[in-house]
Amino acid sequence: QVQLVESGGGLMQPGGSLSLSCAASGSRLRVFDMGWYRQHPGQQRELVATIGMLRSTEYADSVQGRFTISRDNAKNTIYLEMSNLKPEDTAVYFCKANIRTDPAGPRIDYWGQGTQVTVSS
Repeated sequence: QVQLVESGGGLMQPGGSLSLSCAASGSRLRVFDMGWYRQHPGQQRELVATIGMLRSTEYADSVQGRFTISRDNAKNTIYLEMSNLKPEDTAVYFCKANIRTDPAGPRIDYWGQGTQVTVSS
C-alpha cells in the first residue's frame, strides 16, 4: 500500500520562509514524477512545482524565483522550500507522486493528505 506523508507548513508572516516535505512509502516502489499542488478555498487545485526523476523542474509563474523543489531519490522524498511568502500563498498544499509498484503494472498518481500553509501578519 502506497502512502504519501507530508510534513511542514504552518503559519508565517509575509516575507518569511517555510519548508514542506513529502515522503512516499510502500513496497516495491518505483517513483517517477513528483510535485506540489495547492488549493485555495473554493478554487481548483493548481500546480505549484514538479520534479522529474532526473530532477528536471517546472514551476508556476506565481512562485518562480521564490520556491524551490528538490528530491532525494534514495528516500523517495521531495521538498519545497518557500521563501518571500505572500498572503496569496495561503492554501492547502498537496504532494503528488507518480508511482509503479509492480514492474509489469501501470503507473498511478497518488496524493498526500494535504498540509495547511497560512501567510498572515
